[in-house]
Amino acid sequence: MLKLKNIILLSLFFCLSFVLHAQKSTVRATIQPSDILIGEQAVINVEVIAPKGKNIIFPAYKDTLIRGVEVLAMLKPDTTMTEVMTINQKYIVTSFDSTLYHIPYMMVIDGIDTLKTNDFGLKVSAPQLSDSTLAYLERLKNHETDSIDFAKLQINDIKDVQSPPFVWLDYLEYLYILFLASLIILLIAALVYLYYRKKKKGYYFTPKIVLPPHVEALQGLDKLKDSKMWQRGMEKEYYTELTDILRKYIGRRFDIAAPEMISDDIIAAVHLVTDTKSATDGLAQILKLSDLVKFAKYTPFADENDLSLVNAFLFVNQTKIEERPTLEEQKEGKEAQGETSATGNQHMNNKQS
Repeated sequence: MLKLKNIILLSLFFCLSFVLHAQKSTVRATIQPSDILIGEQAVINVEVIAPKGKNIIFPAYKDTLIRGVEVLAMLKPDTTMTEVMTINQKYIVTSFDSTLYHIPYMMVIDGIDTLKTNDFGLKVSAPQLSDSTLAYLERLKNHETDSIDFAKLQINDIKDVQSPPFVWLDYLEYLYILFLASLIILLIAALVYLYYRKKKKGYYFTPKIVLPPHVEALQGLDKLKDSKMWQRGMEKEYYTELTDILRKYIGRRFDIAAPEMISDDIIAAVHLVTDTKSATDGLAQILKLSDLVKFAKYTPFADENDLSLVNAFLFVNQTKIEERPTLEEQKEGKEAQGETSATGNQHMNNKQS
């Protein structure tokens, strides 16, 4: 029974020791590289492994770690959280004396306890001098004169001031400013021009001239007449062009979808919107003859071709709407008429004289 009790107490002791050891912080210091030349830099890393929540305070050096080793910077600590807290604090150091430095422990405060790092060393070596440099230093040490003969030195005149070479890239910034300023000026000028154009003429840009339906149709018929298609044996092309002109005119004049309709539907639709029988009869003659030519391969006589063109002109002229001139156009016409009258009167006066 006593033996079992001792075993239990011993187990509790080991568990308690393990827990206390796990809660204790550890600290370790390393240096990289450990061998540098004069003026080069090394990094001292102080690593602390502690339980989470511990307040760790690292030593802060003003400028010197030990005599001969200078502290250039103390970097921001790097903290990693796992089951425990790992903090790495880095110091950048250098030295300008060639020797082997022994750096004793660095103290870290863990709450109320003070932890000491391991000690470490830093070797600082002088740079390897060339043979010529060593020989020159030896001559200086022996108080020998320099190899330069100052008596033979030639003193040259002071040179004139020279202008630096022109490099256009140096003025690239000014070119950008000049370009932007020119662009802004052009934009302002364009806006002013458009404003006064709108104020004077009522529009910013010249609107596209849209001819009245009958004018467009009559011009197309004149062009078709001059092409002399049917005289060259192109009856099918002639009637295709003729009906296309009339379909487009009917579509614009009566708002009828004539380009998508068959001939009979076009004739019926036009009958509903106009009471000019002669015009619609002429349209019917054109469309029916056109269907025969295009689909039945009918070859019309010459007088039939002429009659179709005459009926097309007749249909457009009998169904057209004459647009009245606007007030501005009437005013311009009166001014032109007045100028013509004044010129005629002056001519008559000169003749009488």
